Amino acid sequence: MSGIAALAAPYLDTSADQLSYSLGAPTQPALAVAMVELDGLLVELRLLGASHQVFAGPVRETLACLPGQPGGGPPPSVDRRLDGWSYRFTSRVENCAPADLSARVTALRARLADRDGALCGVFPGSPDAVTALWARRTADGAGVEWRTWHAYPQADQLVTTRTRLETP
Repeated sequence: MSGIAALAAPYLDTSADQLSYSLGAPTQPALAVAMVELDGLLVELRLLGASHQVFAGPVRETLACLPGQPGGGPPPSVDRRLDGWSYRFTSRVENCAPADLSARVTALRARLADRDGALCGVFPGSPDAVTALWARRTADGAGVEWRTWHAYPQADQLVTTRTRLETP
């Protein structure tokens, strides 16, 4: 599956501060999954009711509201070596005016609608209640990267992440 998915399930997280980040969380039930092969590396984009998971090589990245896990929001950055791979995660939480959030989400949905390696879920209740993921090769060809967007219209927040994974 790729492209835009209208989701029947309500989302479980409603603001950035409910999110927790992990590189070792177990596989969570997914509402939609997209498999993307990039230079022989299989990247699994998983859209959760509680946000996202991405599996690629040794990485099991989870940014989600999970039972029993403290929230606190995403970390601004994480740099790690994982089984010889170089992993870098960055995030940003933005508080937006409602009209700005809506315009940004509309543009994001249009940009990702037919893009290879993209998955965008729209939750019921608002066209701006969106979680989106997009994976691609890095511009310099040294690895893969993925970006995510988590829009929370009830909190007027947009969380963006960028992850870069370079092969050993």
